[in-house]
Amino acid sequence: MAILFSLSRSRFRWLVLACLLAPSLAFAAEALKSADCLDCHTDPANKRMVKGHAESMALFPTNGFAKSVHSALDCVDCHDGIKELQHAAQVPPPNCAGCHEQEQKDYLTSTHGLSHASGASGAATCWDCHGAHEIIPVKNTESPVYKMNLPATCSKCHSNTNLNQEYKLAFPEAASQYMDSIHGRALLKMGLIVAPSCNDCHGSHKISRNTDRNSPINHANVAKTCGKCHVKVEATYNKSVHGQLLAAGDKRGPVCIDCHSSHSIEPPNNGHFKKASDERCGKCHEDRLEHYRETYHGKAMELGRPNVAAEVAACYDCHGYHDVLPATNTLSHLSTNNILATCQKCHPSATAKFTDYRPHANPLDKKNYPLLHVVFLAMTGLLIGTFSFFGLHTLAWLVRAVWLYLHDSKTFREAKFQTQQGDEWFTRFVPFERFLHFLVVTSFLTLVLTGMPLKFYYTDWAKVIFSIIGGPDTARMLHRFGAVVTFLYFTLHTCSLIAKTWRGKQNLRNPATGKLEIKRLGSVLFGPDSMIPTLQDWRDLVDHNKWFFGKGPKPQFDRWTYWEKFDYFAVFWGVAIIGLSGLIMWFPEFFTRFLPGWTINIALILHSDEALLAAGFIFTIHFFNTHFRIEKFPMDTVIFSGRVSKSELLHERRRWYDRLVATGQLEDHRIKDEWFQWRNIARTFGYLFFGLGLVLLGLIIYAMVSRLAH
Repeated sequence: MAILFSLSRSRFRWLVLACLLAPSLAFAAEALKSADCLDCHTDPANKRMVKGHAESMALFPTNGFAKSVHSALDCVDCHDGIKELQHAAQVPPPNCAGCHEQEQKDYLTSTHGLSHASGASGAATCWDCHGAHEIIPVKNTESPVYKMNLPATCSKCHSNTNLNQEYKLAFPEAASQYMDSIHGRALLKMGLIVAPSCNDCHGSHKISRNTDRNSPINHANVAKTCGKCHVKVEATYNKSVHGQLLAAGDKRGPVCIDCHSSHSIEPPNNGHFKKASDERCGKCHEDRLEHYRETYHGKAMELGRPNVAAEVAACYDCHGYHDVLPATNTLSHLSTNNILATCQKCHPSATAKFTDYRPHANPLDKKNYPLLHVVFLAMTGLLIGTFSFFGLHTLAWLVRAVWLYLHDSKTFREAKFQTQQGDEWFTRFVPFERFLHFLVVTSFLTLVLTGMPLKFYYTDWAKVIFSIIGGPDTARMLHRFGAVVTFLYFTLHTCSLIAKTWRGKQNLRNPATGKLEIKRLGSVLFGPDSMIPTLQDWRDLVDHNKWFFGKGPKPQFDRWTYWEKFDYFAVFWGVAIIGLSGLIMWFPEFFTRFLPGWTINIALILHSDEALLAAGFIFTIHFFNTHFRIEKFPMDTVIFSGRVSKSELLHERRRWYDRLVATGQLEDHRIKDEWFQWRNIARTFGYLFFGLGLVLLGLIIYAMVSRLAH
C-alpha cells in the first residue's frame, strides 16, 4: 500500500490500465504461434486473391522445416512484420538480422544488397541462396550453399538469360564457364573439395564488384585471392616484373585473371590455353605480338589446331610463366646466362650463335635492325620492279592482241586453229624435259599450297587450307617434300647439262687441227640453241615492244624467246634464293654453328618474299605468256605433248624453222601425231594444275588487298 500511495496519480492510472489489458495481450501473443499460422498455410483448400487471381495459401513445407536449423523458431521470429493472424497478402520479408546481424550488414553493402535496395527486385536475397523454410547447416551436403552445391545455386541467377539481359550482367557466361573450367571439373566431377567454389573467390555475404578496392576480385587483390591456394605461385609472381608493377600500384601490371581468365580457367598444358596465351600477352605487348606472328612459331600457332599448337613455342616458353623478368636480370630465362638453355628446350643442338635470332625483329625498324631493313627494302624493290616491268609488258601485249582480234577476228581464229590443229608436228621438248617440267609443276604447287597460308596466316582461307591439310605439322612435312622434289629436278637438269656438254665437247675442237677454239665455245654458249641471253634477245624485246604499239612488224623468234629465257633463269635464281633460305630455316641449328642467329631472320624475309614473287609471276605473267594469250587460250599443251605444229613454227618461231631447214635438221624433229590419242588425259592434268594456280592467285591477291585495307 505504501508503494501505491507513493505513485503519482497519472502513473497509477497507467498501472491499472496495464492490468486490465494483460489478458488480451497474452491472447494476441498466443494467437501468433506457429501452430496457428500453419492452420492456414498447410491447408490446400485455403485460397487468397492476389492481383485478381486465386492463389493457394499452402506455402509451408512442414517436412522440410522440421529438418531445418530454424525448426525451434516460431513463424513470427523471422516474419516479425506480421502482427495479427488476419494479415495482408503482401507482408514484409523475413528479418534475418534479428539473429544474423553481421551477415545482414555485410549483405547490405554487397552488390546484391545494394542492387536490391536500389530497386533491382531480381537481386539475390538470403533465401535465394540458403533456401526459405528448409534451411539446413552449410556443412550439410544437401545445403544449397554447401561448397559442391554452390555453383549450381549461383547459376540459378547467373545462367538466367532474362536476368542477364535485364540487369546487363558483366559476365553472363560465368556459371557455364566455371563448370567447364579446371576448378569446376575438379570440384564437381572429381569431387576435390579443396578446389575453389564461387565463395572462395568472391566471398560469401559481402560480395562486391571488382571496382571496390576491398573486393577480393579487385585488380590489386586478385593475386592474394588466388594465392590462398596457389601459395608458391603467388610468391614467384610477386618477384616477377609483373608482380613488381602491381606492388608499385601500376594498373598495367597483369594479374592471374589477365592470363588465366576469370571463370574459364583451363590447364596450362592445354593446347587451347597456349594458343590463347599469345593473344592475352598481346593485350599489353601489342608490338611484340605483331612481329612474333610474322615468325614460323606465330603463324603455326595461329593456323594450328589446339593440340598441335601445344608443340609450338609461345611467349611463356621463352619468357617464363609466373617468373617473367627483364632480360638484364641474371635470373631471367633470356639473360645471357640462361638464354641458350631456354632455346635448347626446343632446339637441343642449338649453339651460342643460335641465340642471336631475333624473334620480335621488325624489318621496318632501320635503327635497331639495319641489315634486316636493307634486305627488306631490296626484296620489296625486286617485287615492285619485276611486277611493274612485266606487268606493263603483259598489259601492252594483251591490248595489242585484243586490238588485232577485234579488227580481224576471222583471220585470228583461223591462225589459232591452224597452230593448234596442224597436220605436221615437230619435237620441241623431249620426254626427259617434259618429266622435269612435271616435277616443277607438282612441287611448285605443293610449295605454294603449303607455304602461302603461312605467309597470309591472318586470312580465313589460310585456316581452311591448313585444316584440310591437317595442320602445321602435315603442311611442314608436305612443304619439305616439295623442297626435296625441287632439289631433285634441279640436280637432274644440272647433270643433264653437264652430260650434254661432255657429249658435245668434240664440237669445241677444230676438225683440222683437233685443238680447242674459243670461238667455238662462244658459239655453243651463245648459240641459238642455248638458254643464255644474247644481244639478239635484247633486239627481240625491242622489236616486240615496237609491235605492241604498232611501230613495227611482229618479230619472229628462234627456238627460245627472251621471255622463256627469263623464266628459265628465274628458276635458277629461285632455287638458289628460296632453296638456301629454306634450308637455313629447315636446319637452323646446323647453319648457326657457323652463321649468326639473325641470318634466320634474313632467310625468312628472302624465302617469303621470293616465294611471293615466284607464285605471283608464275600465276600471272607466265600463265599469260603461255596460256592466256588469245592464240593459246585456254591452254598451250606443248609442255605435255612435247610437240609443236608446223603452222605454229611458221607463225611464231620462223627463225628456228628456217634454221632447221637450212641445216637439214628439220626431219630429225618430225614426229607422228599419236599425241591426239592421249591428249585429253594430259589436258585434264593440265587444267587441274592450271585451275589450282588461278585459285591460289585469287586468294593471294585477296589476302594482300585485305591487309592493305586494314
